[in-house]
Amino acid sequence: MHRNRGSFGRNCTETMSCRWGTELWDQFDNLEKHTHWGIEFVERYTKFVKERSEIEISYAKQIRNLSKKYQPKKNSREEDEYKYTSCRAFLMTLNELNDYAGQHEVIAENLTTHIICELTRYIQELKAERKSHFHDGRRAQQHIENSWKQLESSKRRFERDCKEADRAQQYFDKIDADINVTKADVEKARQQAQLKHQVAEDSKNEYLTYLQKFNKEQNEHYYSLIPHIFQKIQEMEEKRIEKVGESMKTYAEVNRKVLPIVSKCLDGMTNAAASIEPTMDTKQVVESFKSGFEPPGDVEVEDYSLSMRRTVSESSYLNSRGEGKPSRSNSRGKLWPFKRNKLMSLLASPRQPPPPPPTSPSPGAMPNGPQSPQQPKEPLSHRLNEFMTSKHKMQCLRSLTRGLSLKLGSGPEDCSHLPPEQRRKKLQAKINDINKELQKEVDQRDALTKMKDVYVKNPHMGDPNSVDPRLEEIGQNIDKLELDSRKYETWLLEVETRLAEKSDPHRRQSGLYDSNATTPVNNNCAPVNRESPDGSYTEDHSTEHHLKSRSTDFDDDFDDEDPLPTIGTCKSLYPFEGQNEGTISMAEGELLYVIEEDKGDGWTRVRRNEDEEGYVPTSYIKVFFDTNAKGAMTYI
Repeated sequence: MHRNRGSFGRNCTETMSCRWGTELWDQFDNLEKHTHWGIEFVERYTKFVKERSEIEISYAKQIRNLSKKYQPKKNSREEDEYKYTSCRAFLMTLNELNDYAGQHEVIAENLTTHIICELTRYIQELKAERKSHFHDGRRAQQHIENSWKQLESSKRRFERDCKEADRAQQYFDKIDADINVTKADVEKARQQAQLKHQVAEDSKNEYLTYLQKFNKEQNEHYYSLIPHIFQKIQEMEEKRIEKVGESMKTYAEVNRKVLPIVSKCLDGMTNAAASIEPTMDTKQVVESFKSGFEPPGDVEVEDYSLSMRRTVSESSYLNSRGEGKPSRSNSRGKLWPFKRNKLMSLLASPRQPPPPPPTSPSPGAMPNGPQSPQQPKEPLSHRLNEFMTSKHKMQCLRSLTRGLSLKLGSGPEDCSHLPPEQRRKKLQAKINDINKELQKEVDQRDALTKMKDVYVKNPHMGDPNSVDPRLEEIGQNIDKLELDSRKYETWLLEVETRLAEKSDPHRRQSGLYDSNATTPVNNNCAPVNRESPDGSYTEDHSTEHHLKSRSTDFDDDFDDEDPLPTIGTCKSLYPFEGQNEGTISMAEGELLYVIEEDKGDGWTRVRRNEDEEGYVPTSYIKVFFDTNAKGAMTYI
């Protein structure tokens, strides 16, 4: 095909070697039409390039909008997602796509500058040049037509004069032959014939002159003037075609010029895709959501038969070991085989009916009076079912509260609402932010100090005292930031210490055993940080902040559960000596906090202080419930 095209080009060169002036000398009108079509073609091609430029601009705008649409928004959750390699690769792809759109804008700009503007200017020049050439051609055509008209006019005049001279000659011959005509008439006719012959001769000479002139002008017109004009028109047309070809070549070059950068953009997208590391992303998930908790251990057997035997007789297993001891010793000094919680409080509560209120002024003589046979004994299974139901409700309530607090962004300053690992990261991030702010303040202080020194040395530049208020303010900010930094570092050290203890197998194993006991205690019986069955984190803030280590008190390893909230107060009407397990003694007129109301068994659970709580007979006290806090007892 290329060979045929080359032979066609040579043939065209050979055939087109002829000139328009000689080959198309009589095609003035057709040439005018053709050159007009040529200008329209250039205008049409210019319009095509302009529309292509508009398409490139529109495409680039849509690509940029698409890239902007999927860019991460500031202060949004999407920013956290870009810690994964796949998300970062997507962000790199968006950036490369934005550069890719820029190359299409470059195409549109170059098309406008190098083709549209150039062709628009050239079309105006082409129209002016064409107009000038065809104006010269029309003027030459008009001139030859006028010369032809003059020739025709002289020819007709010569013909007329010849006919008149012929008629005058015939008239003279007729007069001259007539004998009746006078000699004067004959002379007059002869003179008239001679005059006509002279006029005809003059007309002939004029005709010959015009003929010679016309032939000369016609030869000059068709062999010199018109070829010259048509040659200029031919050159104009060839220049127009060449300009269109150059524009088409420029059109291709404009697109080819951006190909290396477009290729780099595509290579960048390929490299972004190659930078995705699934292992790193899955590891980042661990870093993001690792809580630092230890998996729960085995659940130990809870022998409820012990409490059942205790409810039958006061000489139960629990009571036999603590017989004759004060209530404080009974409630806090025992080695509980189970975690002390609401279940143990239910099991440890007096199963016997409370003593009736004394009728004498000195009720101390009968602190534990005869049992009331009217009080039915509540089955243990009912109380266990009630506890299990209420426990689940309490955990759901805590989970809901925790979720709401996290969503609302509320939480303690020490980030104790977070799991240990996440808390460590959060505290470290806050320490880093504080250090950045501290460095800024220090830099500002140094700069102001230097400025003050300059003012001191050069008083005309400024007042040194004008810097003092700002220095004082910066100093206060630095002190505050340093205090905050130490505070967060303390909390961070606490978290790292706990994580180190959990990660050390020897220390973790030693924490599972008590120095005074040989039976291992399950790890999940006394967690400092608790996790509910639904996965929500239920760490006790007050316990974490205020709980002190008591290595000599074994029971403290289990007593980490939230203390029951108070639902009111009570005033003792009679003294009561709580000698049974789960009871607490009280003096007449003593004020106590109510933490659990009477459930129908005649006993009310009260608290004296943080460490002393137990059951007292409901008939021995006067209860004042707190209406605001009473609703909190729905979990019991």
